[in-house]
Amino acid sequence: MTRLPIRVLVLEDHSFQRSVAVNMLKQAGCREVFEASDGAQALAVLQHVGPVDIALCDLQMEGMDGLEFFRRLGASRQVKSIIISSSLSADLRRAVHQIVSLLGLKLLGDVGKPLHPHLLEQLLNKHLASPTVEPSPVRHLQSASEEEVCAALAEGQIHSWYQPKFNLHTGQVCGVEVLSRWLHPVRGVLSPAVFLPILEGQGLMDSLLFAQLDQALSLQKEAASRGFCLNMAFNLQAAQLARSELTTSIRRILARHSAFGSGLTFELTESGLLEAPATSLENLVRLRMMGCRLSIDDFGAGFSSLQRLCQLPFSEIKLDAEFVRTLDLEPRCRAVISSTLALGETLGMSVVIEGIETDAQRLQLMSLGCTQGQGYWYAKPMSGEALLGWLQLHGESPLRR
Repeated sequence: MTRLPIRVLVLEDHSFQRSVAVNMLKQAGCREVFEASDGAQALAVLQHVGPVDIALCDLQMEGMDGLEFFRRLGASRQVKSIIISSSLSADLRRAVHQIVSLLGLKLLGDVGKPLHPHLLEQLLNKHLASPTVEPSPVRHLQSASEEEVCAALAEGQIHSWYQPKFNLHTGQVCGVEVLSRWLHPVRGVLSPAVFLPILEGQGLMDSLLFAQLDQALSLQKEAASRGFCLNMAFNLQAAQLARSELTTSIRRILARHSAFGSGLTFELTESGLLEAPATSLENLVRLRMMGCRLSIDDFGAGFSSLQRLCQLPFSEIKLDAEFVRTLDLEPRCRAVISSTLALGETLGMSVVIEGIETDAQRLQLMSLGCTQGQGYWYAKPMSGEALLGWLQLHGESPLRR
């Protein structure tokens, strides 16, 4: 029998079922198997034997239950992965999956009850196949003063970066989302988290948007000269949408670049549209009249989605990345994605899936009928110059790589 370099802790209050689990793990070749009858005893075992690779956990116990055990573990790194083994209903176990994730723990799988040897062995092999990644040391977010950020915007240090949207089937670029990075002369590339809150607090989000438009439209023209037609998508806040002069300014920028509104998409998060004033609705209609597309971003992350879709003239839905992130762990996510695709088709709206990070996710989404996506599997955000080089290198279909 091959010995597996795995240390496992079995957490189960039923003595017979605990014995079965321990024997099953030993027969599978696990190097060391420890056992505990409740969460308190499990914590004591960990204190005595040190960290383990996997904790096989029941949820309902007379003493400290599995939920309290998970909470006590927290980010202690005493357990690398969790396997849930419980007779609770599927919907309750799915909720526990979310709790495990929120606590910063890794869920290796859910085997239910009774235990099946082949399922357990599959999860052990999955653990062995997972690359060991040491957690990076926590980096404190660099801070900047209001004066520094305002000066950076005025001096053109805040640049547009671009993340492609793509066709899941062909790999062709459907467009790009326009983001921002601060190219600091000393500290290098800084995240939007450093400067966006300050720009928002100073009422400078319009100035940022107009700078993005100028940079992106220049890039759009250069890409077109090389044979690439790119739709540019910009994030727009509800507060910006409430300003009556917004569309006039956008129309002026388009005219300056001899560009058309049909080459632009404006993405709005649904959480900012709970109560859209008349001015906001007028601006949305004017943007559509100019040929621009309107996308409801992070769809499903709030509670007003369906109402907003009925009331406001959106032409695209961007499904929140969380649905893709939990696709394997949460079966209901498949139903949500399928329903959103059907809703989009019925309403005549395209659907873009955010957060695609692996080819396995792409293939699952394709099987559900998804056609457009965005995420690190395809491309990370990049500068305009890097995007042009990337397009030239990969052509229209990176799937041919």
